[in-house]
Amino acid sequence: MKLINKMIVLALFVFYMYAVFRIILFKFHWRDMTFLVHQLQWNLRNPDLLMYQWQRGNFTPFQTIFINIHSLSGWHDLSNFVGNIAAFIPFGMFLVLLSKNKGMSFIGVFARTLSLSLGLECLQVVFSLGIFDVDDLLLNTSGGLLGYGAIKLYTKFKVNTSSIVPDRME
Repeated sequence: MKLINKMIVLALFVFYMYAVFRIILFKFHWRDMTFLVHQLQWNLRNPDLLMYQWQRGNFTPFQTIFINIHSLSGWHDLSNFVGNIAAFIPFGMFLVLLSKNKGMSFIGVFARTLSLSLGLECLQVVFSLGIFDVDDLLLNTSGGLLGYGAIKLYTKFKVNTSSIVPDRME
C-alpha cells in the first residue's frame, strides 16, 4: 500500500476508534474528563459499588442474545443486536489493511477484537457507564471477524480478477 494510502487508512482508523469509544462508552452523550475522574474515584472509594456493578453483569454466554432474538419488540433490541456486530466490522477490516502486507491472521483479528471488546466492557463497569455483558464480546468479535472475512474475500477477488489478461487481438 502506498504511503499516502496508508496514512489515509490510519487517519480513518483513528477517527473510527474515537467513534467506537464515544458510542460504546458514552452512548452518544459527551462526558468530560472531570466526570470520568469523579466516577473512577467514587468507585475506588466504594469497592462495594464496583462489585455491585460487576454482579449486575451478564456472564452467561448467549443469554442476552437469546432474549433479544425472542423479544425483538422494538428498535432498541434490533439495534443492540445488529449494532454490536456492525460496530466492529470496520475494526476487522482496519486490522488487515494496517498490517504488514495485509498479513493479519484470523487468530490475530480474533484476539485483538476480543481484547478491544473486553477492554471496553471493563471500562463501562469501572467508570459506571454501563454493565458488563459477555454477549457483547461475542457479537463484537463476530463483527471483527466478518470485517476480516470481507477484506480477505475482496483482496482474493481483486487479485483473481486483475490476473485475468484479455487475449490480444492482432
